[in-house]
Formats: sequence, structure tokens, C-alpha cells
Amino acid sequence: MTNLRIHIVGASGSGTTYLGRALARELGCAYIDTDSIFWEPTFPPFQKFRPEEERTRLLLETVQTHPVCVISGNFAGWGDPVIPLLDLVVFLYVTTEERLKRLKQREALHFGEEALAPGGYLHQNYTEFMEWAAGYDMGGEEIRSLQKHEKWLTKLPCPVLRLEGVLSLESQLNEIRKLIRP
Repeated sequence: MTNLRIHIVGASGSGTTYLGRALARELGCAYIDTDSIFWEPTFPPFQKFRPEEERTRLLLETVQTHPVCVISGNFAGWGDPVIPLLDLVVFLYVTTEERLKRLKQREALHFGEEALAPGGYLHQNYTEFMEWAAGYDMGGEEIRSLQKHEKWLTKLPCPVLRLEGVLSLESQLNEIRKLIRP
């Protein structure tokens, strides 16, 4: 395999990281998480984003360095120079209810329920994050939303695989395998 760059995109909590890591392991290739490029390292995390020019440059350089890679997360609107390098985009969609359930579990696992509870040091951040994530289906193009992703997907020159609903990891990987392994 000389070049194979697969981008997995969807709402927060849709499983892009989980699928991306599993696919990269299966392919034995680099895994790139756009959150690590979009956000400056902070504690708590996800407090300060990198300037757009810097993150665009970092994403492009990272992807160019890896002719075979899996990229997960969102770069719609700031990572457009990477689009011509993509061979496949996988769009994950699950209901808001399912995503919020997953996010609640993930955040509690990463930070502890005490930190997220009222009075906890991350409570306000957590509350704001969950409200933002809940707005994905109904939000406009000014935010990371279904509307913004749908519009972005129509502009892609590569194939787009849509995986909708709660699917097992193996089912998702099988659908991708059909497209990348003739």
C-alpha cells in the first residue's frame, strides 16, 4: 500500500476516535487525532485552541509525513488543504441520546465523577461541553454541526462512507474493508 489516507468524522461521541484507533491498528499505520492539533496542551484539556494558520500547517505537515494513516476528528473549515490527500472519508452518525450517554461515560472515566459533579473543578466546563455536544443535530454552519458536516461532505472529491446508528466495531471495520481491499 503506497497511499491510503482515511478520515473518520462525526459528532463528538459518535465513535471517531474509537474506530480510528482500531482501524490504524489493523492497517499498522499512523493514527492522527485532530484534537491534538486543534487544541493547545492545557490542564484541564481543551481550553485553548491553536491559531488557525498554525493548526492547518501542523495538520498538513503531519498528514504529508504519513502516506498511510487514519485521521479522526473534525477539520472542516480549517484543514481544507488536506482534502486532496484523502482517499476515503467515513462519516459516523448516531443519535444525540446515544452520543450524550457515551460522552457522559467517557468524561467520568477520564476525569472522575467528583470532578464533573456540581462543585467539582470541571463541572462548569463539563456542563458547557455537554450542552455544546447536544446542539450538534440542530446547530447551524457556524458551529460543528450536522448541517456543517453534511455541506462539507458534498464538497469532497473522494468516496464517503456513511455509517449510521449503533454498529459494532467489527461491522464498521467490515464496511471500510469492502472499500479499501478489493
